[in-house]
Amino acid sequence: MNKIAVIGTGYVGLVTGSCLSDFGHSVTCVDSDASKIDSLARGVIPIYEPGLDAIVERNVYYKRLSFTTDINNAVLDNDVIFIAVGTPQNEDGSANLSYVKDVAATIAGHMNGYKVIVNKSTVPVGTGKLVKEIISNELKNRGCNYEFDIVSNPEFLREGSAVYDFTHPDRVVIGSESEKARQIMKNVYRVLYINEAPFIDVSIETAEMIKYASNAFLALKITYINEIANLCEKVGADVLDVAKAMGRDGRIGSKFLHPGPGYGGSCFPKDTCALADLGKKNGVRLSLIEATIEANNNQKLLMVNKIISKLGCNQGNKLAVLGLSFKPNTDDMREAPSVVIINELFKRGFTFKAYDPVAMSSAKAALENINDSIEYCASEYEAVDGCDGVVVLTEWNQFRSLDLNKIKSLLKQPNFFDFRNIYKRGYMEQYGFNYEGVGQ
Repeated sequence: MNKIAVIGTGYVGLVTGSCLSDFGHSVTCVDSDASKIDSLARGVIPIYEPGLDAIVERNVYYKRLSFTTDINNAVLDNDVIFIAVGTPQNEDGSANLSYVKDVAATIAGHMNGYKVIVNKSTVPVGTGKLVKEIISNELKNRGCNYEFDIVSNPEFLREGSAVYDFTHPDRVVIGSESEKARQIMKNVYRVLYINEAPFIDVSIETAEMIKYASNAFLALKITYINEIANLCEKVGADVLDVAKAMGRDGRIGSKFLHPGPGYGGSCFPKDTCALADLGKKNGVRLSLIEATIEANNNQKLLMVNKIISKLGCNQGNKLAVLGLSFKPNTDDMREAPSVVIINELFKRGFTFKAYDPVAMSSAKAALENINDSIEYCASEYEAVDGCDGVVVLTEWNQFRSLDLNKIKSLLKQPNFFDFRNIYKRGYMEQYGFNYEGVGQ
């Protein structure tokens, strides 16, 4: 059993700490937000992540998992310290490392012996060296000579499936200069090692690059199929069939070939911008990544144009929005296409009725500047009632089997904008809808 501290209780930190405690380790989760720590100690999970609440409850009960704001004692009492704080995007697209730097300095200020410091946050290449330098300088200022090792251990968690992804990973990447630290990390992940999860031992810089390269490639793949979808509409092809046939090719694969209104969330938008910025700083223009960023921004505006081409810009147009979070099984509104699409339509005189199974509170915060023009509803049918059209922006399962006769009877006009392609055009037209998908 290892004694582990996880600093930061966002999606990554909370899932990491909870799952590691479920592996049998003693884990202390640390956060500067006292209200969040108090809620967690009472069993109230601040994020929507299926299965996480049961893991937290179980491990708090067995005293393997605890929560605190006391980072000083957490550093003193634990041998392996994960940094899982946010790295938000600066205005120039680069990653803001201020939280990482602050935590590194705090760790160094309270070290009392050998520690393994693990970067779990998504950070640019070179951050491991930066953290090492900060800690070394702080220890020197203290007059201490404690040994420590830095590890880069990037996460590959999908929001909504994070618990499964942590416990059934495609790979565990361990970037370190120290064999001692590698062995400690393999003991931390011993459960996965026994289950034959692939472990990839690399340098710190390589591990940092693996994370960015992976996310940027997936973002590029999404953007590629979105652009093919836009072309399909012009030439009379069906992107759903195109994507299905492409996905049968083992060299391509079917995942992330689902056209829609553009990617969002906490990772892809931020990480593609950070990678493009890293390329510029090193004199390597990543033209594909730069084009991906631009195309993704344009994709959201194309959805706006689809709606306007049907409904015009008449004052009084009311639209039912089904789904607000950037993807199903999460309440995360960060970079959600819905925010851009709703704001752009608001500028053109639209008002809205909206429904999302779990993201209503998050949506109210993300759309606070126009909440007077949005009526948040208790169901999809309440949202649709009296509107000039319905737009599906998140593919929650409950939207896949709507009572279409009821939907049509509740709408003032039978306009159905299916921006997640959960229905087929021909099927919807049989019900009498004016249907608009993406690439159909």
